[in-house]
Amino acid sequence: MNESMNNQTPMVNIISEGTKLKGNINSQNDIRVAGTIDGEAHSKGKLIVTSNGKIKGNVNSTDADIAGKVEGEVRVTNKLILRENAVIDGNIYTKSLVVEEGGEINGSCRMGTDVKKISDVPAPKTAEEKEKA
Repeated sequence: MNESMNNQTPMVNIISEGTKLKGNINSQNDIRVAGTIDGEAHSKGKLIVTSNGKIKGNVNSTDADIAGKVEGEVRVTNKLILRENAVIDGNIYTKSLVVEEGGEINGSCRMGTDVKKISDVPAPKTAEEKEKA
């Protein structure tokens, strides 16, 4: 019985307001960011960035709901929602996009039903990776 309860309980990783994480976060479950991540965020579930949340790095998830700021590339294999205060400083690759009035995109946007190809396009190298090469 305990195992069936775990299957019904949503699993969410929370970066609370006032919390700063330096490094990448990878999860099979949802991620909710109300603080700051200085690194990449990868979720097999839904990525939620609250109005106070900020990610300084690339984002990759199945679904995303962004009300805060992302400074990096956003790759969503299903549906991306940008709320009225959202600011994306980077390119977007998604199957479906909803932008509320006031949502801001500073980059290009590629959409399509062939999300597998969009998701598999390699992310551009960071400045650090270019220096190492």
